[in-house]
Amino acid sequence: MAETPTDAGAKPKVRLGRRFKPADALADSAIAWLRRYAPKNFGVDLEPRGAGAARRTLAGGLTTAKLKAFVRELLSTRLDRSGARIRTLALGMFVAYAAIGAKLLDLGLSHDPPQTLKGAADEAVSGARPDLLDRNGLILATDVKTMSVFAEPNRIIDKDEAVELITAVLPDVDAKELRERLGSKKGFIWVKRQITAKEQAEIFHLGLPGVGFLPENRRVYPNGPIGAHVIGYVDKDNVGIAGMEKYLDQQSLTDPHVPGFVVDPESLKPVRLSLDLKATHALRDELAGGMERFHAKAAAGMVVDVNTGEVLALESLPDYDPNQPIDAQDPTKINRINVGVYEMGSTFKALSVAMALESGKVNLGSHVDARDSLRYGRFTIHDFHATHRVLTVPEVFTHSSNIGAARLALMVGLEGHKAFLKKMGQLDRLRTELPESAEPLVPKRWALLNTMTIAFGQGLNVAPIQAVMAVAALVNGGKMMTPTFLPRSEEEAAKVSHRVVSDQTSESMRYLMRSNATHGSASFANIPGYYVGGKTGTADKIVHGHYSETKVFTTFMAITPADKPKYLYLTVYDDPLPAPEDHGFHTAAYNAGRVAGALIRRVEPLMGVPPAKEPPNQPFPIIARLGYGADADKTNKE
Repeated sequence: MAETPTDAGAKPKVRLGRRFKPADALADSAIAWLRRYAPKNFGVDLEPRGAGAARRTLAGGLTTAKLKAFVRELLSTRLDRSGARIRTLALGMFVAYAAIGAKLLDLGLSHDPPQTLKGAADEAVSGARPDLLDRNGLILATDVKTMSVFAEPNRIIDKDEAVELITAVLPDVDAKELRERLGSKKGFIWVKRQITAKEQAEIFHLGLPGVGFLPENRRVYPNGPIGAHVIGYVDKDNVGIAGMEKYLDQQSLTDPHVPGFVVDPESLKPVRLSLDLKATHALRDELAGGMERFHAKAAAGMVVDVNTGEVLALESLPDYDPNQPIDAQDPTKINRINVGVYEMGSTFKALSVAMALESGKVNLGSHVDARDSLRYGRFTIHDFHATHRVLTVPEVFTHSSNIGAARLALMVGLEGHKAFLKKMGQLDRLRTELPESAEPLVPKRWALLNTMTIAFGQGLNVAPIQAVMAVAALVNGGKMMTPTFLPRSEEEAAKVSHRVVSDQTSESMRYLMRSNATHGSASFANIPGYYVGGKTGTADKIVHGHYSETKVFTTFMAITPADKPKYLYLTVYDDPLPAPEDHGFHTAAYNAGRVAGALIRRVEPLMGVPPAKEPPNQPFPIIARLGYGADADKTNKE
């Protein structure tokens, strides 16, 4: 390259009047920095050559000329300048690739999803829930860790190929729907929730960009359908849909969306229910056996502590498995104890007799005329097993006389009858922790005929749990309380209960139920050693607006022990058929009563109650002082 010699003695020309420019100062500062730190100035001579060339002053330098010189020398192909440039370039490339490698290593070792996904995934990922335990600490529901497949549509290059590969591994994923979702503008979509470890491995080995995995919580019910109607179930997002699972969400006892994927169920305190898992299993087993034996359309039952209101067991068949709740919305699989409303049949006679005793209109020694059918207008009330004689109040109960129950209600009167049923919780919706409940079907126009028929259990439809709690109040000393599916002590129950009948009326009802077990319709449930009391109920079903002569709804309630009740058992069958050995009878005693007896035999030992060797001494002291109750334990039928 040609060079122009300079005059060593010449002074640089300075253009007078030139204003100082900050750009010139910035360029000179950059050149000074490069001279100090860059190796050999990247092989570029930033100033003109020449012996004795004077450094230009800061004010007179031309920024454009300096930059041109820098670029010209930088792009020079001179061999004596190339070594430094190559070393510098190599150093820069090494630093760049080292930074990229470090970032890739960090992403590969990190278990967290990319930050860009967290906003969407925080809302989509399923949250943690506390464990549900039975009263003894056995697990009813718990969370387990599982993986779910997600996709980022904007990162998938060949969507058709991705759909083909994914659906080959996950055949239950709809290919058309997945293709449409991958074609959307969303930044995050679920491909499939809660996959297996094998499916995860196969998807991983596909190596599809934009397809990844997120950890989630999956709700598991280790006991399958046992207690399903109480426990309930959750959806894919771990949100409670029914039962106590929904109750947990309503009470804010869960953590459905935790920022930052902190979805550890161990941080949530377990929730203990009043259910006894072993008793619930026994209840379901006995109900299912009876349902098959009597070819019933449905069955239901429950066990309740009459002194605390705790529900120890509840089952309704047919049921569902909460692990696969796809058929939980089937109307045949409802919770018949809480949601169904039925005419409870002769079990309602317990309320009618208690009402008459509490009113003072009658006592245990009073007589009721049941010699002839009871007529009201064009309607006639008759007894299923007519005695055609005058009955005592205990006989009205043990013979399950419709005529006798109707006459007792008439003695109290229409308004008195309505007020008593209102007090006993039969005319209003019963609400518990379970979100599911039903409104009773009450006559819009309550006439005298309604009082007569409701007295023996027809004309008023209630949820079975309502009738159970009313009878529980009649036998526990007269204390009415709302049932609970959470633990409750007797002290706590006393604070939430209120008196509905006197101690004397309550003892009278215990005596009547015991008498019915020894020489009445409840004899099939009279299990030795447990001092059982009981009451049957058989209601004709309404078919096409009329009472059927062949289809029935049967109910049985039993208490143990009858002198100081602790537990009340309910068994229900919808449209049972006669068993071959029952000679065509399909009333409650033959099906619901038999099953209740088998249930008592199994559940009482599970509750730690062994059979007593001898009956209690003076089981009914109050009415004994009045001269009644001595025949409670006689076993011959009249």
